Amino acid sequence: MKFIILLLAVPLINEQCNNKNKGKVPECIMQRIEEIKKEAKWNPPAEINEYEFRGKNVYLISSNCCDQYNNLVDSDCQVICAPSGGITGKGDGKCNDFTTVAKHTRQIWKDDR
Repeated sequence: MKFIILLLAVPLINEQCNNKNKGKVPECIMQRIEEIKKEAKWNPPAEINEYEFRGKNVYLISSNCCDQYNNLVDSDCQVICAPSGGITGKGDGKCNDFTTVAKHTRQIWKDDR
């Protein structure tokens, strides 16, 4: 009986361990939000979205104006690439597969001032 209970408990414990960091927002992303809030409201409004891309959680930060790159950063806020924006609207060309491969996880923040 104890063995059966143990077999049933292991998947639940594993699931809890896997979800431990789910939903957390990296500190550098929170700092970036605070920096943006100190500026005049962007047009279009600033927003940060989380994606799963190439096996990692990444964050797409909108730009504050036209013809600027929308930067994709990792959990340390290091720029990976710019999948969109710029003069062509197609980003910097360093992650052309983003729109077809990345999975949108959630919107982290949108400036609704």
